[in-house]
Amino acid sequence: MGMPDQSVSLPISMKSTRGRWTMTAVILGSGIVFLDSTVVNVALPHIGKDLPSHLFGVLEGESYVYSAYLLTLSALLILAGALSDYYGRRKMFALGLVGFGAMSLACGLAPNLELLILFRILQGAAGALLVPGSLSIITSSFAGEDQGKAFGLWAGASAATTILGPVIGGVLVDSVSWRMAFFINLPLVALGLFATNRYVPESRDENASRHFDWLGAAIVALAVGGLAFGTIRGQQREWHDASAFVALAVGAVATVAFPFLMARSAHPLVPLKLFRSRNFTVTNLSTLVIYGALYVTFYFMAIFLQGTLGYNATAAGFVGIAGTLLLALFSSRFGTLAARRGPRLFMAVGPALMAVGVWLFTRIPAGSRPWLLGFGHGKHLIPPADYFRDLLPGYLIFGLGLTIMVAPLTTALMTSVPKENAGVGSAVNNAISRVGPQLAGALIFVAIASSFYSGLHTRVPELNTASTAVRQQFAPFNQPSSGTPADQVTAANEASAHSFHLAMGLAAALLLAGAIVNAVGIRNPTPAPTHVAPKEAAEAPRSPFGPGAHLPTALRPGPPGIPNPP
Repeated sequence: MGMPDQSVSLPISMKSTRGRWTMTAVILGSGIVFLDSTVVNVALPHIGKDLPSHLFGVLEGESYVYSAYLLTLSALLILAGALSDYYGRRKMFALGLVGFGAMSLACGLAPNLELLILFRILQGAAGALLVPGSLSIITSSFAGEDQGKAFGLWAGASAATTILGPVIGGVLVDSVSWRMAFFINLPLVALGLFATNRYVPESRDENASRHFDWLGAAIVALAVGGLAFGTIRGQQREWHDASAFVALAVGAVATVAFPFLMARSAHPLVPLKLFRSRNFTVTNLSTLVIYGALYVTFYFMAIFLQGTLGYNATAAGFVGIAGTLLLALFSSRFGTLAARRGPRLFMAVGPALMAVGVWLFTRIPAGSRPWLLGFGHGKHLIPPADYFRDLLPGYLIFGLGLTIMVAPLTTALMTSVPKENAGVGSAVNNAISRVGPQLAGALIFVAIASSFYSGLHTRVPELNTASTAVRQQFAPFNQPSSGTPADQVTAANEASAHSFHLAMGLAAALLLAGAIVNAVGIRNPTPAPTHVAPKEAAEAPRSPFGPGAHLPTALRPGPPGIPNPP
């Protein structure tokens, strides 16, 4: 079970039919996970209006549709990565595709909010098998520059689906139904399953024992799940719910206990030897701060554009299309360069450029003219001059930096772990990239809320911003309720813009910190020696054709690993 396919010689070539279909499978598998984490967002208001619920209010139910998926996805990533290494990467990847497709169909047919939330929980569990599985398949299937190019294609496609999710979701929801946000996964799953079963080579950890570390799996699920749930719940309830703090405490205790458990286990779920690799440790540290900045940037930019500036959902998704195109077109190129020259330079320059792009967003004024994409009164397809002045320069520089960084970061991570641990190594990084941003976002939101209400009180002193009624009427990045005096609306928008500038400044600082961590910590791999060692040269037989003479073709040594022709 899970043994390598003996008919396939590994590594395979990116240019071969098997290589192209393997990349198709892993990009589709991970792409639907990233797509579903964003495409459903724009469907939430429609879901809340359309589906009845006996247990939840509309807003609470909508939030659980989104957070239930992220919670199980985050909590089970490390377990899923370890299962892939243990039982076989192709087998577990195919199982994830089947489960994700089945739950997507169930979500699209859900008759009420309670069942939709249940199906989203199971969908997240299936998705956990796909993200680390896709990277471990690339690591075990390709080598050298082919591997770097493969990481680049994967990273570019994954980032593009994440960014384009709101655009795709907006079009589907507006033109057909919110259920299409789930049904769109079905043809992608079918094509991914075909490619996986027919072309993806099987691989696993050949050194794995027969004893799977289920205790370690339970502890890591408590650690990641507790931190994720506590953060999500705390933000939903504005940190007035004790259960959020209990969950955070459980997650923190489990996180501290986990390495001690791994050190004492004979067959640890996550071998601590992985962290002896400098690049593995540094890459995970930089992932924590860089992806925290990405979460803050994308999340607060989306609600600022729609709430304060008045963009509609589709236009808010389209504003970043320039950066997405850069990522899609050039990410594989930087992945190849990182494999050839080492990832350090790219991992330092990329986040630094991203920091510059995000800092430029601090120039966006509260009165920037909105771009309402569509037809009809007050809407236009061509963006106004404000977009080219206030948004496009930042998105271009940010997109260029992201393009330079994302594939080399993936390359540095996956080349820093042994191939037999590729699944769990990828899963550790993916768990950090999901829980870390939630924690960073929660902390920064506290600063933003404080800044907003302080700025609002300064502009409108007669408002008691500490009262519940005022806080229900005025919230960061949201338009005040109807009937609010015009001067208070203007003050709220100005306070929101100031808070948004603070968020972007903090995100830029995190990106700059990530650039410094990578510049100082990452080590490029030592290139393999190309000369013959003196001892080997002395012992080598002399050529009868004389020193430096050209050998006949039949006597020339073949490429490494390929025997000479007879």
